[in-house]
Amino acid sequence: MKQIVRDFSKKVKEIRLSKKMSQGDVAKILGVHRTYISGIERGMTNPSLVTVEKFAKALKVKVDDLIKK
Repeated sequence: MKQIVRDFSKKVKEIRLSKKMSQGDVAKILGVHRTYISGIERGMTNPSLVTVEKFAKALKVKVDDLIKK
């Protein structure tokens, strides 16, 4: 797994937890299954740029917040 994918997955989980959101909450906003969110957070899925943008909107953060270290 690439470092950028690990960094992204860690940030998604960190921000989601800081906002007291469940994986189900994020999944509902994105219109996907909760297991997809789990896969993202575990670094099992390499998200597209469009998906990164959707996560940023769902978590109400900037894209930069999800991809910078």
